[in-house]
Amino acid sequence: FRGNTRVEEACEMYTRAANMFKIAKNWSAAGNAFCQAAKLHMQLQSKHDSATSFVDAGNAYKKADPQEAINCLNAAIDIYTDMGRFTIAAKHHITIAEIYEAELVDIEKAIAHYEQAADYYKGEESNRQVLSNKCLLKVAAYAAQLEQYQKAIEIYEQVGTNTMDNPLLKYSAKEYFFKAALCHFIVDELNAKLALEKYEEMFPAFTDSRECKLLKKLLEAHEEQNSEAYTEAVKEFDSISRLDQWLTTMLLRIKKSIQGEGDGDLK
Repeated sequence: FRGNTRVEEACEMYTRAANMFKIAKNWSAAGNAFCQAAKLHMQLQSKHDSATSFVDAGNAYKKADPQEAINCLNAAIDIYTDMGRFTIAAKHHITIAEIYEAELVDIEKAIAHYEQAADYYKGEESNRQVLSNKCLLKVAAYAAQLEQYQKAIEIYEQVGTNTMDNPLLKYSAKEYFFKAALCHFIVDELNAKLALEKYEEMFPAFTDSRECKLLKKLLEAHEEQNSEAYTEAVKEFDSISRLDQWLTTMLLRIKKSIQGEGDGDLK
């Protein structure tokens, strides 16, 4: 018992030291001290406290050493999944994905962690569906940017189908079907036409949306190889709903397939 008491005391001292380092903004030292506390908690068979200390370590390291932050958060995730706490594990997978996005700029790894988070949320009760969808939409956006269009299409269609029957979420469904159709369009114009028909049949409210009307104009301009009509349709849409960077990129990729368009732009 005395041995355990000494380990507990050491745990407390490391935690106190870590908090002092945080006050001093010495983030690496704080992360290291929290890490030591986490290992001692594990020695005491206190899984929850160990995971909490690993998360604290990860949050401290985030400000100084992104890779070390990921290592600590992964250690916490291992403990939470072992305890069956998948919702908490999912939350930390998102944090890791964000570090890969913003700090380490490794989009493939960010995608993998968003997918894992979505998977864990999906396994939980239905009110986690929104969180699962949010992660999947991140994956779809990156997949399309990396020209993995089929993967993006499957996700946008899946999330669109999931949301179109939900009174609170159905307004967003048109956006997901719109994005799926754009991905189809980049690959093949005929596929885009067939997809558009399918989405209108599945979700009649889509037909009256500005997104659907834009797609029809773009398909017509593309068929006629009329880059001016294409640009005009995009400009008209943009004047009411500002295009974000993702949509601008996708619309430019389609425009480049019109004859005579070099690098081009949308203005």
